[in-house]
Amino acid sequence: MNIYVSNLGFDVNSEDLSTAFKAFGEVTSANVIMDKFTQKSRGFAFVEMPNKEEAEKAIKELNGATFEDRVMNVSEAKEREPREGGFNRTPSPFNNDNKSYPKKR
Repeated sequence: MNIYVSNLGFDVNSEDLSTAFKAFGEVTSANVIMDKFTQKSRGFAFVEMPNKEEAEKAIKELNGATFEDRVMNVSEAKEREPREGGFNRTPSPFNNDNKSYPKKR
């Protein structure tokens, strides 16, 4: 089961989080999402536990618990919903049909 954890401190790392969840059972992975520029935690993470009962117990016990001076929010992770549109959401004045810049009015 994949678990979503939010409201983490910015100094929390994946090892710290994995240790907290291992008290409830086997942890397959713990991934604190990091800012690509500062390399500090963005305040949320995903933890994967193979045993559903252990994962549900961890969610129940850790949701609202204090971890490194912050109250964590812990819940079952939801699948990301597909976004509408895509790369070309709006027509561009610089597409292949129009090889010139838009004229100023």
